[in-house]
Amino acid sequence: MPMTIKKIESEALNLDIHSRGSLVGKLLLSLDEPTVSEVEQLWLDEAERRLDDYRAGKVHGISGNEVFKRAISELS
Repeated sequence: MPMTIKKIESEALNLDIHSRGSLVGKLLLSLDEPTVSEVEQLWLDEAERRLDDYRAGKVHGISGNEVFKRAISELS
């Protein structure tokens, strides 16, 4: 049976101050982190934007060989 917000709150308030502080920190951090589905949507949006730019001629592709040449050059 899932815990209700009231039950979670009650349990959390019974923790010692250090545990409550740690819990608060983790909860606050979780508000800043996007969910997996949000990240997937952001990457999908980015991929679509890049494809649109490519099709509109705003950017040009380069061959895989050129990519590797540049990478090797940068690493040398």
